[in-house]
Amino acid sequence: MAETASSAGARSLRVQRFVALEPGPRLIVTGAVHGNERAGSEGIRRLLAELERGELEIVRGVASFVPVCNPLAYLRGTRMGDRNLNRRLQPRGEPLEYEDRIANALCPLLAEHDVLLDLHSFRTPGQPFVMRGPADNDGPLEPFRHAAAEARLAVHLGARRIVDGWMDVYAAGVAARRKLALTPGAVFEDPAYGVGTTEYMRSVGGYGVTLECGQHDDPRAPEFAHRAIRNALALLGLVDAPVEPPVEPLECLTLAEVFDRYAAGDRFARPWQSFDSVAAGEPMAIRADGTELRAPRPGYVVFPDAGAQPGHEWFYFACESARPLPMRDLPGAA
Repeated sequence: MAETASSAGARSLRVQRFVALEPGPRLIVTGAVHGNERAGSEGIRRLLAELERGELEIVRGVASFVPVCNPLAYLRGTRMGDRNLNRRLQPRGEPLEYEDRIANALCPLLAEHDVLLDLHSFRTPGQPFVMRGPADNDGPLEPFRHAAAEARLAVHLGARRIVDGWMDVYAAGVAARRKLALTPGAVFEDPAYGVGTTEYMRSVGGYGVTLECGQHDDPRAPEFAHRAIRNALALLGLVDAPVEPPVEPLECLTLAEVFDRYAAGDRFARPWQSFDSVAAGEPMAIRADGTELRAPRPGYVVFPDAGAQPGHEWFYFACESARPLPMRDLPGAA
């Protein structure tokens, strides 16, 4: 483990921070939580170059930028170093894996800020989308009180699709795994394994969204990330620049159910791409014993993983969200 953690260029996080002389919100923008997702890193670097050239200036609050959150994975061009940094993200007194050491540096940094914009990309073709958190609540899973501000940020990042429900559906998946006991003691049987950057940000009193900027190799993805950062800075008042209005129409979805792969013989009904639509009753997948997994209502197949190992997440089913985002009801919307 020591050899992995000491890889050249992977022993520190590079953070660039701008502190204005006037008060304002504290925003942190992160990229490459997964090392093969470079669009966010490139978008951040474009924004930093504009700040360095004086084309843009932070005039209120604090703006911090972490172009590469997982240097080891970034250097390797892989999704992760030892494990997924965007799962079980929390400080660890005795770090065991490389990502534990990153978490010990990244979590306090997140806690110093009010707002997080976390930039990602995805494997298969598709349009950008935003992952937001829960409605305001005092529940035990993910208590929250900034849903309106988070929604306002989500709709001003240039994406038409907003997705919610992550922690609820993940916790339901954990309960199902425990009941089936297919892989007793696995880390993904712990609800805390669903905690990533934005969930940790909410747990320390802030708010944040994950912006999936497009396919990994899509040349438009870095530009999408760059424009989203600029609009977030303008929306929060950190820069004096016009705010681009939200795109319309918006599509608001919720993750309703997660399906695990039980056996190597489990297969998809057809090759799915994320957010492919399904009709009510349409087969989504077929178990090794012939049992069909049919869509309970009209919706979408999300995050399908044809390479999932038995006992792990296989795909999600999403449907229309019960939390629409009518533009006229958003604070600060035109």
